[in-house]
Amino acid sequence: MIYIIMGVSGTGKTTLGTFLSDKLGWPFHEGDDFHPPENIEKMARGVPLTDQDRFPWLFRLHEIIKRERCCGSDALVACSALKRLYRQILRHGSTVLTPPSTCPRPHVSPPLDVFFIYLHGSYDFIHQRLAARRGHYMKADLLRSQFDILEPPSEEENFLSLDVGRSISDMAGEVEKHVLSLKHQQQ
Repeated sequence: MIYIIMGVSGTGKTTLGTFLSDKLGWPFHEGDDFHPPENIEKMARGVPLTDQDRFPWLFRLHEIIKRERCCGSDALVACSALKRLYRQILRHGSTVLTPPSTCPRPHVSPPLDVFFIYLHGSYDFIHQRLAARRGHYMKADLLRSQFDILEPPSEEENFLSLDVGRSISDMAGEVEKHVLSLKHQQQ
């Protein structure tokens, strides 16, 4: 199983991912580590990323997810995954960008072993967290741009919704219950 921890910057994706990795013994892939230098420089200057900036990054993360799935491994990946299209790229790669006119593609169902953990909270709460954070290139000024493009996941996207006002251990406990439930269903 692959769990992609998603949400705007400052929701605690890395903190939860690291905690779950230690608790479950699964590898954790921090999405920020795979941004090209140009993206990091742009965000550090306070310039929001465009879809074109994000696509190469999302393709790299898709390859990591694909590799883990092919090996039959369980893994955690942190990625903002703000738009539905981004989440489709994470699951299916560049095939979702093929124009239907040149190559009609059927509706693609989400893989049953890939889930999203949607971390969410109020703008003010998350902004306070970002403002207090030190040493990260993503500044609090860019938070509004992330909230503006955020498309929360829909029911058919296999997701678990967690309010970031809860403690890390409480959220991790909810994820563990989800994992155990799925593993039980697979048996």
